[in-house]
Amino acid sequence: MSTYPELSRVRWSVLDRALIRQGQEPAEALRATVAFARDAEALGYHRFWVAEHHAVPGVAGSAPTVLAAAVASATSRIRVGTGGVMLPNHRPLVVAEQFGVLAALFPGRIDMGFGRSLGFTGAVRRALGVERASSDDFAERLTEVLDYFAGTGPVRAQPAQGLTVPAFVLAGGAGVDTAADLGLPLVLAVSADRDRTRAAAERYRARFTPGRQGGGPHLTLAANVAVAATAEAAERRQLPEAWAVVHSRTRGDFPPLDAPDTVLARRLSGREREYLDAARAGQIHGDEPTVARALTRLIDATEPDEMLLTLATHGEEERLDSYRRLAHIAGLRTDAVVPG
Repeated sequence: MSTYPELSRVRWSVLDRALIRQGQEPAEALRATVAFARDAEALGYHRFWVAEHHAVPGVAGSAPTVLAAAVASATSRIRVGTGGVMLPNHRPLVVAEQFGVLAALFPGRIDMGFGRSLGFTGAVRRALGVERASSDDFAERLTEVLDYFAGTGPVRAQPAQGLTVPAFVLAGGAGVDTAADLGLPLVLAVSADRDRTRAAAERYRARFTPGRQGGGPHLTLAANVAVAATAEAAERRQLPEAWAVVHSRTRGDFPPLDAPDTVLARRLSGREREYLDAARAGQIHGDEPTVARALTRLIDATEPDEMLLTLATHGEEERLDSYRRLAHIAGLRTDAVVPG
């Protein structure tokens, strides 16, 4: 039982992007994701989602439905899904077929999370064959995916037709309105500007129209959260990914994660320091009481139904320790002792 009642009001879930550490092979990062999913299930988390990135040096997770299949095979109860499949990069029929296979193999455990982002660069978009694609038809593509499951698509999507797989919309720009207009759950990234996050949540609820999935609005907040024994240790845990974000903005690519000491030894330019501060502004970190208070304030302000937590540390044990501490303050009921 959590000593922080507000934290027991919501479900707690995990987003893992299969980030690569310096000196690590992509295959190792993928295996680490699958192993981490087993730990997340044992700690009592509700969902485990994986993401989609193409041609990124520091990310191994390029095929989310394939990785989701590996995660679902390695676990038994936790819900598994994507955060998310980027619909402009795929044909709706193929997407429906892939999730149909997942849902047929793992009934009652699969989620479909969808985003509207295109490939990061022109070269990636050309390689994907979507150089002339647009995110403007996202709602149309998403509706087509749902039509295949409902049996109202232009052809039969086998084995998706007739299956029920919850769909979620990842917010970004018009994503809030799309989720509300289609009556779908919304996944909203927590902004450094908490007022902006609250305003987006309020807009979603006010605009929401019940859709084919039924039910009312369902809001998930996605946040980067690190917990450790001390504030300094928690800050170090978030530093490698924050630096990778800086590198992507100043040099054009997201690299494998450096160790915290390597990042701290760098002599940063004023521009790099500014980007680093911005990258960390929306993050939540600290010891257990500090993080619990920050999460309580966030939940009070936005009233989400669920929290989707992400953290990419340089060491696997540091990440597991953070999620173990989060499970403790959230009052999750575990069914196994996770080593550590």
